[in-house]
Amino acid sequence: WWAGVLPDPALRATGLPGYGGGGLGAAQWASLAGSGTLGLFGFGGLARGRVGRAWVLSLFGRYRGTVRRTGLVWVNPLLLRRRVDVRLRHWRSEPMPVVDRGGVALRVVLLVVWRVKDPARATLAVEDHQEYLRECVEATTARVLSRLPADAFHDEAPTLRDADAVGAALTRALAADAEAVGVQIFSAQPTRIEYAPEVAAAMQRRRVAALDARHRDTVLTSVVDSVEDTVTRLTTRGLVELDDYERKALVKDLTVAFYTGHGELR
Repeated sequence: WWAGVLPDPALRATGLPGYGGGGLGAAQWASLAGSGTLGLFGFGGLARGRVGRAWVLSLFGRYRGTVRRTGLVWVNPLLLRRRVDVRLRHWRSEPMPVVDRGGVALRVVLLVVWRVKDPARATLAVEDHQEYLRECVEATTARVLSRLPADAFHDEAPTLRDADAVGAALTRALAADAEAVGVQIFSAQPTRIEYAPEVAAAMQRRRVAALDARHRDTVLTSVVDSVEDTVTRLTTRGLVELDDYERKALVKDLTVAFYTGHGELR
């Protein structure tokens, strides 16, 4: 209208009076360019915030803030926006090679539940926080699992088969390592701990031998207790009178009989 180039239908629709300007001059072009620039600047800053997402803002390499709002938001388009997923996530590792306290080779699979707690640190403190977390999982797993043996064949000492204790130790250690990059660890649980293929057969034979020896010890203890109880009852009630030779012979026969009976039941 200012330049006098609006058509008559537009003038009638807007109710503007006629104006006979001299066309688009330098002032009109400057006004149009400025308006267009402001319009592009304004619309370029519109964005949609989503649940479970955050933006880390920086300007020329300097941190300028974090946006966690949802819905339609406006952010200065001059700022660099980096989107970060802050939802609860889980990651299942590939089989990792580790060794137990005795140096036996193992393969371990972990399930890690985590989330980004501080988007600024997760984005700016490290190049890739997910890669950092994977490396922390490998290092922490190797460190924690080397404190206990995989199996205790001849005693009741703590082993890596105690999933709750091992998981709690892994969670504490991994949470301490990941805190530096703004990552929160909820749990790190081993889903599978098994011997490496090159030692699996030998360790399985050792486990079977230990179980068999433990079973024999249990059976022998039961047989000895039964023989002692039987001989004591016979002599206490006066059913038999035995000298040392006869007592030894009776104990021997009862032991063979009871042990044979346990073997048939097994």
